[in-house]
Amino acid sequence: MTVDQILFTDDSLAISVISYMEVLGYNFGSKDEERFIKDMLDCFEILYIDDEIAHKVIELRKKYKIKLPDAIICATAIVNDAILITNDTDLGIIKELKIYSLK
Repeated sequence: MTVDQILFTDDSLAISVISYMEVLGYNFGSKDEERFIKDMLDCFEILYIDDEIAHKVIELRKKYKIKLPDAIICATAIVNDAILITNDTDLGIIKELKIYSLK
């Protein structure tokens, strides 16, 4: 399965609030580029941190010694039974995480 297939055939696209902030915190090359990204993100449901995600973050940090932002993103995917699309191959150590690798 390709990223295009995932993005254009799945009607339940979501993004963790951490990833959302990371993307929009980028210094875009132009206003048009920024508008394009914002429009694309409008297609995604933003998944916020709740108690269940917070507890999973704590568990993942203790078990795998990963950075807090990575733990939040991974916990959000796990709790929501979602596939995490990433190019971070280090996250493959998290057994309970479903990953689609971009590398």
